[in-house]
Amino acid sequence: MKLAINFVFQGWLQKGCLRIVDHSGRLSTFGDPHSSLQATLHFHDRALPFKLMGNFVLALGEAYMDKGFTIEEGTLYDLLEILAINIKNVRKSWLDRIEEMFFPLLRLVQQHNPISLARKHVAHHYDLSERLYELFLDKDMQYSCAYFRHPNDDLETAQLQKKRHIASKLLLRPGMRVLDIGCGWGGMGLYLAKNYGVEVVGLTLSEEQLKIANERAEREDLTHKVKFYLRDYREETGEYDRIVSVGMFEHVGANYYPDFFGKVSNLLKPDGVMLLHSIGRRDVPGTTNAWLRKYIFPGGYAPAVSEVFSVIQETDLWTTDMEILRLHYAETLRHWWMRFNKNRAAVSKIYDERFCRMWEFYLNGCEVNFRYLDLMVFQIQLAKNVSAVPITRDYMLDAENRTDVRYVPQPANSSVKQAA
Repeated sequence: MKLAINFVFQGWLQKGCLRIVDHSGRLSTFGDPHSSLQATLHFHDRALPFKLMGNFVLALGEAYMDKGFTIEEGTLYDLLEILAINIKNVRKSWLDRIEEMFFPLLRLVQQHNPISLARKHVAHHYDLSERLYELFLDKDMQYSCAYFRHPNDDLETAQLQKKRHIASKLLLRPGMRVLDIGCGWGGMGLYLAKNYGVEVVGLTLSEEQLKIANERAEREDLTHKVKFYLRDYREETGEYDRIVSVGMFEHVGANYYPDFFGKVSNLLKPDGVMLLHSIGRRDVPGTTNAWLRKYIFPGGYAPAVSEVFSVIQETDLWTTDMEILRLHYAETLRHWWMRFNKNRAAVSKIYDERFCRMWEFYLNGCEVNFRYLDLMVFQIQLAKNVSAVPITRDYMLDAENRTDVRYVPQPANSSVKQAA
């Protein structure tokens, strides 16, 4: 077993220090023993090193979920940080090489996402208990990257700033019709209707989200302004002045990008504007790691910016603005993890210990990816007419600094006390 452990970890761990105790008590040390970043693992599953040889991330995540190893020094985040800062030194496994050979085919299969399958993918993650999300999200249940204008912003402030930042790029006027593709629990649509006097149609494929969004619209007396539907974007018809999509594009699938932007073009009025907010990767196109795809986001994929633009350029849409948000999601995930951890006992009552460990791996792993690896968030503003938006960005700052935007949303469930 010690030979197998050495085979997996020897050579590429240069920063930080990782110590591994195998099931028989033998110790192996990798990296810099004098580093301030340290983690010690005790492997209980004697087959784990061999599993790691096949698919490292999948095997590591499953072993953490199933208590195949114990972290005796440091934290899960420390372990993932050590791995992340050394990942570029990893030698490719036989499975990696096979995946590279069949990359186009694998992407085609992994991101097959017709409407019927898209609904199943969404249900897997978003039809979980409402209570789970209330325990770690902000009171508006914004499940996407927040916007931290100042280092000490709390989550509530940063999520409100995210909505204002997006609204500033939409150039909204009272009476406009706005389509929200992937409306979540309704927070963005309600915010826009309340603050800017627009009419909003929100689309989701999650029955749980739809139920809550409609309850919120009724409670806030906005049913005459905001309508939510259980509907795929490909099924939508009509014309809209503005389209917004936040945190939904990751579920479209690269095979369907032409369909997505083609539909956006068809739905926008001639002087219409769209704002697309999505997770992306700064490097070349790739695939979603097997653990995240299996347990958290089946069918999910964060695209390289290059593959998004290669599709947009084939449409009649102008890219009128683009912004890269780098560490904002790392900070968002840190806030989510702190709230999740504070409410861990409550989560374990809803599900079980294995579920809690799965979400610990998910939240910590994603933060590490945004902080140290290649993930980021992009916001792309699109228009059908080259002159649909001003030729300088001053209007965005002016909109964000409006003093008459005072609406703070009611909690999605006003009976729930949020974590600090």
